[in-house]
Amino acid sequence: MTGPNDETSPQPVDSPAAPEPSGVDLARVALRAAKEQARARGAAAQQKKQARRGGGLRSGAHADGRDPMALGSAINRLITERGWETPAAVGGVMGRWPQIVGEDLAKHCVPLRYDEEPDARELTVQCDSTAWATQLRLLAPRLVARLNEDLGHGTVRVIKVLGPSAGPRRGYGEFRAPGSVGPGDTYG
Repeated sequence: MTGPNDETSPQPVDSPAAPEPSGVDLARVALRAAKEQARARGAAAQQKKQARRGGGLRSGAHADGRDPMALGSAINRLITERGWETPAAVGGVMGRWPQIVGEDLAKHCVPLRYDEEPDARELTVQCDSTAWATQLRLLAPRLVARLNEDLGHGTVRVIKVLGPSAGPRRGYGEFRAPGSVGPGDTYG
């Protein structure tokens, strides 16, 4: 016969008695649960806001590409991203035309356009008389070299020189000879 102290007899398994939480402990447990629920609700609301705003990209404590920047820096970045370096540089040349070619030539010759096609790369300049057009044609090789120093090698290959424009053609007037094509200048 076996007694109550026998190892083979089943004994009730008593778990160690866990003390029932008291008032302060219950308050801590309830506070922790409330904080976790609030954090979960806040994270869900934040994800909804970020989804509405496009992914929630926000700038942090360190500098990155989303930080505000100066206007000049933003424009330079845009020019680089879009591949507008050459047209912007040529536009700068057109703005500095008097400094590049000299005041006298700039008074009589104006840059009109730049063709940036790889096979052309042509700067078109219009002069107000045939004499200045001839002068610019003589200076064209040195001017191309100077422009390429400023803009980069091969940016301008040719300078196309236009003479004075004849203006709109009118009918024959009382002081015009039949067959006359333009102003008294020999170019038009």
